[in-house]
Amino acid sequence: MSIKTINPSTSGEAAVVGKLSTLDRFLPVWIIAAMALGLLLGKFIPGLNSALDTVKVGSVSLPISIGLLVMMYPVLAKVRYNETGKVLTDRKLMITSLIINWVAAPAFMFALAWIFVPDLPEYRTGLIFVGLARCIAMVMIWNDLACGDREAATVLVLINSVFQVFAFGALGWFYLQVLPGWLGLPTTSADFSFWAITASVLIFLGIPLLAGFLTRAIGEKAKGRDWYEDKFLPKLGPWALYGLLFTIVLLFALQGGSITSKPLDVARIAVPLLVYFIVVFGFSMIIGRALKLGYAKTTTLAFTASGNNFELAIAVAIGTFGVTSGQALAGVVGPLIEVPVLVALVYVALWARKRFFAN
Repeated sequence: MSIKTINPSTSGEAAVVGKLSTLDRFLPVWIIAAMALGLLLGKFIPGLNSALDTVKVGSVSLPISIGLLVMMYPVLAKVRYNETGKVLTDRKLMITSLIINWVAAPAFMFALAWIFVPDLPEYRTGLIFVGLARCIAMVMIWNDLACGDREAATVLVLINSVFQVFAFGALGWFYLQVLPGWLGLPTTSADFSFWAITASVLIFLGIPLLAGFLTRAIGEKAKGRDWYEDKFLPKLGPWALYGLLFTIVLLFALQGGSITSKPLDVARIAVPLLVYFIVVFGFSMIIGRALKLGYAKTTTLAFTASGNNFELAIAVAIGTFGVTSGQALAGVVGPLIEVPVLVALVYVALWARKRFFAN
């Protein structure tokens, strides 16, 4: 996906849509179209499930595995891995981001999941996965549109990327088995596997993370940064969207029955997601302003805290519970809510810049 450079002096609200490429601007439309296509394929090709499961990567069918890896790789190839020193010295930003991303936000999603879907354990687990999958993808777009600090966003995305490889499995085990047990709540079924989640994270995050790092390192060494970012990345970027849409088509082809037969369940998944994005974003903006981080870093903090890596949540749900599971359906609903909500929050951030960050 391509991102145009934004002039901070441009009138923010009027220019938001114009800063997106055609692909990005109509992303909700493409997602809806992918959903519809998937539902049609699921209806008219009854043997699709068996065909997709013929060849697997781990416990995930090969076509879906390819889609997941393709949509993760271009975003991670955009990260400037060598620009960490300056931002890492900002202790207020780093500590605040780590606390919100890895303590407050997952705990809040855990609470929302139990409040809104206490009787639907599969969807509840899927929502918890979304809460644990911290941002590494489209948050860069929202941050740019809102005139956030691009360097800070890059570092926070990198930290979240690396941290997820080592922490996602442990936190998944904690929020699905340990904490519910302490609170006297039902835990996840005995089929739940700590190692299955860890393996899924290593495959679907670790591989594209390593590929993205090597791509930038080799590309910049061979051709220079200007060529890499001005020529190579614009050609590579759209493949993240292609991978996302391809994956959604396959997921909805397999989830079509659940979606059409249980629309109220889908709505119940959407409500806690909506509450989550709005509350985490607002809370982060308030905290950033209270800490006097300045508008750019506060905005980056808010978007990196409220945005989620739904690609990873989908991958882990599929790898652990299967492509037709309720957990995977909850992950699929994620981008349908996140994309329009975070676009709207770009407008909110630009309004807050004039109202609360006048200096």
